[in-house]
Parts: sequence; C-alpha cells; structure tokens
Amino acid sequence: MLDLMIASLLLPVSHFGLSSTRVRDLLVHRLTEQRFLAVYKSITVATLVWLGIAYEHAPLYRLWTPLYATKLIVSAVVLAAFFLIVGGITTPNPTIVGSEGLFDEPDVVRGVIRVTRNSFLWGVALWASAHIAATGDVASVLMFGSIGSLGLIGAPLLDAKKARRHGEKWRQFAAHTSSLPFLAIVQSRQHLAMQEIGWLRIGAAASLFAAASYAHRVVFGVSALP
Repeated sequence: MLDLMIASLLLPVSHFGLSSTRVRDLLVHRLTEQRFLAVYKSITVATLVWLGIAYEHAPLYRLWTPLYATKLIVSAVVLAAFFLIVGGITTPNPTIVGSEGLFDEPDVVRGVIRVTRNSFLWGVALWASAHIAATGDVASVLMFGSIGSLGLIGAPLLDAKKARRHGEKWRQFAAHTSSLPFLAIVQSRQHLAMQEIGWLRIGAAASLFAAASYAHRVVFGVSALP
C-alpha cells in the first residue's frame, strides 16, 4: 500500500510541478520546448505505469459497498466523461499546447468548447470520480483520486497559466466560455450547438464507451455495467 501511496502522490506532484511552476521555464530554456515536452510526457507515462502496477498489487480495504443505483449513475457519468474526452481531443482549442494561435480565430468557440473550455480535463475528472464511487476501497480512492486530480486541479491551473500568457485574448475567450461544464450556457453567455459537436463525435464516444464496458469484464473480470 505504501508503494501505491507514493505513486498516487508523485503523479500530480510531478505533473503540476513540471507544467505549472518555474521549473518548466528553466527546463524549456535548457532543453527547448520540444525536448521538454518529450521528457514531460515520458515522466507522466512512467508514473502512470507505476501507479497501475502498485494498484494491482495493493491489498483490499473496503470503505463502502456500492449500491445498484450507484452503478447506474456511475455508468451515465462515465458515458458523459467519454463525450467530454472525445470532444476535447477532436475539437480545436486554444488552451491545448501548440494551439495558442487559435485565440485569433473569430469563431474558435465552437462545439464542446461552448460546454466547457477544459473538456478533456473534466472528462478525466468525471471518469476517475465515477470509478471511486463504483469501487469503494482505499486503493481505488488513491489511484483514481490521483488521476482525477489531474483534471480537477489542472483546469484552474491551466486557466491561470493562459491568463498570464495571453492577457486580453484570454479575457475575451474566457468571457464567452466556462471551465465548469454548462456554466456559461446557464449564465446565457453561451448556447449549446449540437450540430457543431457532430454526430460523428457522439457516435465515437458511445462506441468507445461500449467497447470499454465490454473490455472491462474481459480484462478485469468485473462488469462495468450494473
């Protein structure tokens, strides 16, 4: 369990320590942006692998027993997470590394960005939170809590970093979007445009959810569905 505790702490510490502190600027200055990103991704992948191995060998200490209704809700939340993740990956977004030039595009706020400007991060956070609720043991709280923190903490940190770097361009972008899903729509600063999201993305997310649900039983021996 100690191995899992260390890995679950190291993942967010290394992730945010390299991406949201002065360490990043120092390393970019020494390595160049491209080499820094390569090192950054390698450390993240290695830490995730360590986290997964430590989780697999951790003892089971149950905190609660999930109810049938909980699993129903969890399935819906995970499906929503897949929509956000697929939308976040496939929609051009100026918050993505290397896409800052999109701030100058007049119609950059499209599709899932109308729902949240941090779609991928919120998708990861929802996916991890759903797994915590569906498992109910200490090891799962540690591992999925660690992964979920990348989204929950990463979203405001990313906003703050973009605000510092892009000034007025960021303020205009932020005025028409929200980090919290649907907040800008509820506040009438934005509207939902399903045609911009597209049935292809919706179908891809649903297909990935179905495939992941099937693979969950095959790989882990436990059904992801109620």
